[in-house]
Amino acid sequence: MSRSNTSGCPGFESLKGTRRTLLRVGALGGLLSQSQLLQAESAAPSRARTAKSVILLFQFGGASHLDTFDPKPDAPAEIRGEFDSVASVVPGRRICEHLPQLAKLADKYSLVRSVHHKSSSHNPGAYVSLTGRESPIDIVTLNASANDFPHPGSIVDYFQPAPTGTPTSVSLPSMIADGPFRTPGEFAGFLGKKHDPLWILKDPSNANFNVNELKLPEGLDLSRLNQRRETLAALGKLSQLADSATEIRGLSDYQQRAIDLVTSTATQQAFNLHEEPDDVRNRYGRHRYGQSVLLARRLVEAGVRFVTVYYSAGIGGWDTHKDNFKTLKGSRLPETDSALSALLTDLESRGLLDSTLVYWTGDFGRTPKINGDAGRDHWPPCGTVLMAGGGIQGGREYGASDRSGAYPHSDPATPGDITATIFHALGLDPETIIHDQLQRPMPIADGRPLLPLLA
Repeated sequence: MSRSNTSGCPGFESLKGTRRTLLRVGALGGLLSQSQLLQAESAAPSRARTAKSVILLFQFGGASHLDTFDPKPDAPAEIRGEFDSVASVVPGRRICEHLPQLAKLADKYSLVRSVHHKSSSHNPGAYVSLTGRESPIDIVTLNASANDFPHPGSIVDYFQPAPTGTPTSVSLPSMIADGPFRTPGEFAGFLGKKHDPLWILKDPSNANFNVNELKLPEGLDLSRLNQRRETLAALGKLSQLADSATEIRGLSDYQQRAIDLVTSTATQQAFNLHEEPDDVRNRYGRHRYGQSVLLARRLVEAGVRFVTVYYSAGIGGWDTHKDNFKTLKGSRLPETDSALSALLTDLESRGLLDSTLVYWTGDFGRTPKINGDAGRDHWPPCGTVLMAGGGIQGGREYGASDRSGAYPHSDPATPGDITATIFHALGLDPETIIHDQLQRPMPIADGRPLLPLLA
């Protein structure tokens, strides 16, 4: 198991020791509640964080690194493929010709071109890329369970929850799945359902988009809602079961979170996409993915700490075993170019890029060699992750793939290193210990921060 590189981080060791002490105490008979732990941590020595919020853009199915951000223009045609590469504003960096806006913004983001893992099936591949943890089994039918390692947004919710009335973690516009099997890594896993993301399972590009589930029912005003909340609290105090059963406490937490959300003006306002000027909405793209990315920006502005946008099987995905080039040119690349370039430009113009870390990743890369159906197959030995904002220095690269894009050539990185970098930027020690349902201790990240990318 790899460990964080703490060199060059003032105060890191003292913070690590304090947190570990607190967590060890909390593990002894559950003496520290989560709120007590957070209160104690807030008084502990801290190191500066570079990010307040995170936007994760997840490309389910696995985007081809060779046809996006790691082209091989000098490779043979059966590897190079049909697309040309274009020069970007960063000297020496070339990316796919069908990402022209992102070529102009290459100095705003960095690329990790040496990301690798072992899981070649979609659900295990998504799990390791989301959580930084390899699944013990690599089968396509791997299903989500309460024993899974948590989504990073759920870990943020556990340690750094957003203010009352604002969800800490939001996922949209659809869940990812491979057939009937729910993909692990999307949920809170062993942290419990109360730390699951808030799911927005609607199409923000629809003209009538709204989130009625987060609005007060007709005829129920705020005063009546508060009366019901007080009644629920009084009944809870009378019930010994409610004080002792984890499941009941979880239900109470759900009720409280729902009440907080429907009474939060900031959260309600974030979903009013119709208030955005037409030219802004057009820049993101009038499609499900583009408007979801725009909504992610609005949620960050409202105080949400972690937003995940899935380009999932529900909107096509990136599993291009057939007609790779036709599919990418027709939708995936132009939609990515418009949405991601608009997001980076928008965040910067609003003064949010410095405090918002954006990363673009997926299950795995795709095979260097093109198959007989003009497609590329699953390839976990090498892929590319894009990172920007929140302390990530623009225009840099970490690691490189070999001449055919098959394997890391230098500075190999893992999804665990990516996750460790995210937590490091948020001010969370990647070696902070959490416990699963069997009280087994483990660090929140199985990797090391990629410090050369950070300020």
